[in-house]
Amino acid sequence: METAQQAESSLNHAGSSDASESNSSNYVAHVKKLLYRPMLVGIKDGRFFIGSFYCMDKQGNIILQDAVEYRSTRRSSPSPMEHRGVGLILIPFSCRTSCHVDCAIEEQLSLLSLQEKKS
Repeated sequence: METAQQAESSLNHAGSSDASESNSSNYVAHVKKLLYRPMLVGIKDGRFFIGSFYCMDKQGNIILQDAVEYRSTRRSSPSPMEHRGVGLILIPFSCRTSCHVDCAIEEQLSLLSLQEKKS
């Protein structure tokens, strides 16, 4: 699983005015590869959502399509999970605690190399 924060930093870098044209298109191309991949997003209140990565804006808000919400029905562990379909959902950056995209090892390494070049 790959963190969307790496893709997010690529997207943010691509949108900056000082990024060269070739670097910008390279970052956007990497983020586009993540579109429609299964994504798991955790939020601050303990719920998490699984759906297809649909888009991300410059502020880091994520939209999932065909999403399912999972939440614990009890505070004690092990707790059974309750789920419900929510369809299209926007998850604000401020609520997000974790974010993972299902992708191959080669793609993970490729995104990590983008982060190293940026530093």
